[in-house]
Amino acid sequence: MTIFTKIIKGEIPSYKIAENEHFYAFLDIFPLMKGHTLVIPKVETDKFFDVSDDLLREWLVFAKPIAQAIERVVPCNRVGVSVVGLEVPHAHMHLIPINSVQDMNFSRGKLKLSEEEFKAIQEQIVAQL
Repeated sequence: MTIFTKIIKGEIPSYKIAENEHFYAFLDIFPLMKGHTLVIPKVETDKFFDVSDDLLREWLVFAKPIAQAIERVVPCNRVGVSVVGLEVPHAHMHLIPINSVQDMNFSRGKLKLSEEEFKAIQEQIVAQL
């Protein structure tokens, strides 16, 4: 069982943004930018392109309103999408508010946000959905 499955099951707390029967979205606790959100399928699949075609289509449709909500909350030029998948063997998509390509550089330092900052961002994004 991956850490993401434990988050989906509520065994590990998260700052949930959205959920349906197939997907779960939550704030990344090691964000590159404020509002950095992870979108994951509930089925454990290691690699993004091993997900079924139907689920892959649904994933983008599920993520779209979340990205739009992030754009309304976090000042940015757009929300970038990244699929790296090296740190957790559970396919996942990063939605990251960006102003330049450097905002998606995973090798740079991560933001350190307080619980209050995470909760405020979570509430603002959820309110936009």
